[in-house]
Amino acid sequence: MNIPASKNPRVVIIGGGFAGIQLAKKLKNQKFQVVLLDKHNYHTFQPLLYQVATGGLEAGSIAYPIRKVIQEYKDFYFRLTSVKEIDAVNRKIISEIGDLHYDYLVIATGSKTNYFGNKEIERNSMSMKTIPQSLNIRSLILENFEQAVLVKDEAERNALMNFVLVGAGPTGVELAGALAEMKKAILQKDYPDLNIEKMQINLVQGDDRVLNAMTVKSSAAAEKFLVKLGVRIWKNVRVTNYDGRTITTDSDLTFESATVIWTAGVQGAKVPGLNADALIERIERIRVNQYNQVKGYENIFAIGDIASMETQKYPQGHPMMAQPAIQQGNLLGENLIRLSQKKAMKPFEYNDKGSMATIGRNKAVVDLPHYHFSGVFAWFVWMFIHLISLIGFKNKAVVFLNWVYNYIAFDREGRLIIRPYKKKSFVTFTSDEI
Repeated sequence: MNIPASKNPRVVIIGGGFAGIQLAKKLKNQKFQVVLLDKHNYHTFQPLLYQVATGGLEAGSIAYPIRKVIQEYKDFYFRLTSVKEIDAVNRKIISEIGDLHYDYLVIATGSKTNYFGNKEIERNSMSMKTIPQSLNIRSLILENFEQAVLVKDEAERNALMNFVLVGAGPTGVELAGALAEMKKAILQKDYPDLNIEKMQINLVQGDDRVLNAMTVKSSAAAEKFLVKLGVRIWKNVRVTNYDGRTITTDSDLTFESATVIWTAGVQGAKVPGLNADALIERIERIRVNQYNQVKGYENIFAIGDIASMETQKYPQGHPMMAQPAIQQGNLLGENLIRLSQKKAMKPFEYNDKGSMATIGRNKAVVDLPHYHFSGVFAWFVWMFIHLISLIGFKNKAVVFLNWVYNYIAFDREGRLIIRPYKKKSFVTFTSDEI
C-alpha cells in the first residue's frame, strides 16, 4: 500500500461513512498514524439518495471527496480499495491492493440491503444504498416511461408505470412521496401522450404501520400524507418473490411491475476473518462491548451500522442510522486518545436526538425526545437538519439552491438518463408493436 513507517501507533479505519469520517476528524493531528480505506473515494450523504433517484438532486451534491476531508491532517493516508479479510492473529488486513499491519483496527463498513436470503428478489429488484444504485433507479424510472410511450399493449404499459416499494421505513416512505410528486407535477408534462393517471405507486409493508420505528402519531400522519398524494399502502403484507415481472406475496395480492425497489431491511456489511462469536449471523452485525471493542479482541473496534452494542434499552443494538454512527465515531476517537495516554476508556451512551422523515412538499414528521409534530414546520426542520449535516459549503449551497428552485418551479431538473440501465428480463415488445 506504500504507507510509510511511523513512530506513532497505526489506526486503520475500514469505511468512509458517517462513523469512519467522524472518527477520522476526531483523530486529526493526534499522535497516531491513521489509514482510511474505502472502495469509493467519496463520502455519501445517504439520507438524500432518494432525491438523486428521483431527479431532485445530482449525485455530486451529496458526495464529498474523502481526500479533501483529510488533506490538512498530518500522518494521515487514504487508500482506494476493498478489504477482503482481517488477519487478527498477525494484526493485518488483506485488501485488493495489498496487506497492511495495524495497531488498532476500526471496522466502520456500514450496512447493505438485506434480502433475507431470497436470491430471486435480490437479482430482479433494485436497492438504494449507494450513489450508483440511485442513478440506476433514476435511469430505470425514466426508461420505463420512454418504453411505455412505445408499447401498445395496455398491460405492458401499466406494468411499466407500476412502481412497487417494499418496506415502509424512512427510505421507502420518502421515495414513495417523491415519486407521487413526480406523478402529480412533472411526468404528465413530460409525457403528454401517456395517461399518467395509470401510474401506480404501491408501498408494501410487512408491519401494521408505516415508519414503525417512529411514534404512532408520526406514523399515522405520514400515512395520511402518503394517501393524500395517491400512494397505495398495503400493510401486513410480505413479498415472497419477484421474477422481474410478477410480485407474489403471502396473501392473494399480486402485482405486475417492471420496477420493484427493495427497502425492507438492512444488514451489516461484514468483513471476513473475525471469530464466529463476534458475529451475529442473522443480521451480520458485529458484537461490541460498551467501548465498541469487538467481542474477543482488545485492539479491534467496530462502530456504526456494523456494530451491535446490546444494552438494556437497545437489546438488538442501536438503530442503524447516522446519529449512533456519528456519536460512536466521536467517542471512539476520544477513547483511542485516552488509550494512548494510559487512561481508562469512557463507555458509550447513545443520545437519542430524535428521528424524522419527509413525505413531500410541505409534508414531514419529526419525533424529538419530548415533542412530536408534523406538517410544514416539520418539513422546514427536516430540511435544516439535513442541510447543516452535509459536508462542504459547496454541497450545502448547491442542495439549498436546488431545493429553492424545485419548490418555486415544482420541478426536478435532474431527469437525465446519464448511465442507461436496462432490465433484461422485462423487455418484451418487438418492432412491429412500435
